[in-house]
Amino acid sequence: MRGYLLRRLPSALLVLLGASFLIFAILRLVPGDPATSLAGPDADAATVAAIRERLGLDAPLFTQYVHWLGSLLTGDLGPSYAIGGRTGDLIGDGLGATTELTVAALLLVIVLGTAFGVLGATSRRRWVRTAIRVITTAALAVPPFVSGVLLVMLFAVVLGVLPPGGRVAFLTAPDLAVQYLLLPALCLALPSAAVLGRYLKDGIERALAEDCVRTATAAGIAPRRLLWRHALPNALPPVVTLLGMQTGHLLGGAVLVEAIFAWPGLGRLAEQGLARRDYPVVQDLLLLLVAVFVLVQLVTDLVYAWLDPRIRWE
Repeated sequence: MRGYLLRRLPSALLVLLGASFLIFAILRLVPGDPATSLAGPDADAATVAAIRERLGLDAPLFTQYVHWLGSLLTGDLGPSYAIGGRTGDLIGDGLGATTELTVAALLLVIVLGTAFGVLGATSRRRWVRTAIRVITTAALAVPPFVSGVLLVMLFAVVLGVLPPGGRVAFLTAPDLAVQYLLLPALCLALPSAAVLGRYLKDGIERALAEDCVRTATAAGIAPRRLLWRHALPNALPPVVTLLGMQTGHLLGGAVLVEAIFAWPGLGRLAEQGLARRDYPVVQDLLLLLVAVFVLVQLVTDLVYAWLDPRIRWE
């Protein structure tokens, strides 16, 4: 396992380095100038030039890129251009809220996806299988900005059982925190749960169609035991890989969901940074997202190898 991690580390670092270059270059290609935004529409050229010099935007692009990498390595992310405060403090303030939302959504993905997959593959009632097919199709077809509005209208406006948006810290009031968390977590989790459920359903059906399972059924072994002891474990390895990919999608989707439900996380910070051309904030947020995705994929590979004994570490 240690050798496997050491072999994967250089490629992970290369991915992060390549991602940092692309992030830096793409942001400079986006129309707009931070100095002009800060100076205002009525500022003269001298004022804009002074702001560019103060922010270091007058330096060559390669120098700016190297300076940014140096700040990442030292942990000093520098000041925010437009939002105010230190970039590291801004990210740290929103990281807890986004992590809370993502973890809650991931738990819902596992619970709902497992229920969709198991019931869709094993239920003998046709209406149950049809209902699951309709739910998963709708979850995949309806985008989060539509499902989020529908959830708010149903549970907050019509039924009045959940708040429409905002956040309460768990340490302050755990019961209220769960109520504020349910709707955004459900909105974020539904598409990934539908994908997971379909993959799991197909895997269970393939496992149950194997000759050994048919022989065990003929021998009188209970179908429930075959499901949990044989079919589900055999269907898990590819589902684990899919779950790792969906975790990255959850982090990306959190940007939109946080805007819908006024959730004070990294998504709102990214929105503010893009609107104000705040390069340090947007650069660091995007690279953080890539780093988390690389880490999740590494952990996913380790779990996959642990579940499937045919895979070796060497």
